[in-house]
Amino acid sequence: MTNPYIPILVLLAIAAGFAVFSISASWLAGPKRYNRAKLEAYECGIQPTPQAEGGGRFPVKYYLVAMSFIIFDIEVVFLYPWAVSFAQLAMFGLIAMLVFLFLITVPFVYEWRRGGLDWE
Repeated sequence: MTNPYIPILVLLAIAAGFAVFSISASWLAGPKRYNRAKLEAYECGIQPTPQAEGGGRFPVKYYLVAMSFIIFDIEVVFLYPWAVSFAQLAMFGLIAMLVFLFLITVPFVYEWRRGGLDWE
């Protein structure tokens, strides 16, 4: 009788060995020339400023759109089980899902009409 965890331990040892080998090989083969530009944080070629433009604040519309995407992701998560068990839920499931969709749609329409989704 062999232990069923032996293949997992062997795979873990191979992965750890590969990680150690890769890091040590890159350290040995990599260039050793460091200069001031190489040691600075990557800034996409733009000189960093002491303070971000506009005080470093993001527009509120950015957060509204992000929250909308999160809400619609949650909506899809709730729609999948409903679609799978649609036959068992019958009329109660249909009414419950219509109420849920209505409660999700009202704030979306409100945000849309207020201009929260316009990127101008």
